[in-house]
Amino acid sequence: MADEGDVLTDLDLDPAPNGADNQPAAGIITQYVKDMSVEVPNAPASFQWKDAPQVDVQFNIAARQIDGEVHEVELKINATAKAEQGNAFLVEVAYCGLVGMRNLPEDQAHAFLYAEAPRLLFPFARRIVADASRDAGQQPLVIDPIDFNGLYLQRLQAKKAEEAAAAGQPAGEA
Repeated sequence: MADEGDVLTDLDLDPAPNGADNQPAAGIITQYVKDMSVEVPNAPASFQWKDAPQVDVQFNIAARQIDGEVHEVELKINATAKAEQGNAFLVEVAYCGLVGMRNLPEDQAHAFLYAEAPRLLFPFARRIVADASRDAGQQPLVIDPIDFNGLYLQRLQAKKAEEAAAAGQPAGEA
């Protein structure tokens, strides 16, 4: 039996004694706020502004290997609300998940890290951004759902087009 310090037991990624652990397995082990910043640089004047701020939301996804079967996936969200008079608020969140993967082909592991894991992490990061903007004295910023799989596929197609252009081939040929 594994001790409490073994974080992989929740996913049952421990090798089976009879070698029957060759089935693909992937999942979120844990999730956490790695970094967070909330600013209301023009308070209290910004609470008097009449015009609605323009909100800009940017995303970035990163992954790094922790050990052979565990990766950290980071979903970074930067939200800025700008009015004519200046910034109403800024929220930056780096929300992470430890992902366990075993026996996945490289392309499926990459897709899990950059499409599926962010999809699983997003609702929690979304709530944190909404709570942070509300706690900053603003209306809660509720970010629309994001199609991480669609974005991932678009990025793969763009990368293939870039590689084809670098190789001197038309983008439609591979």
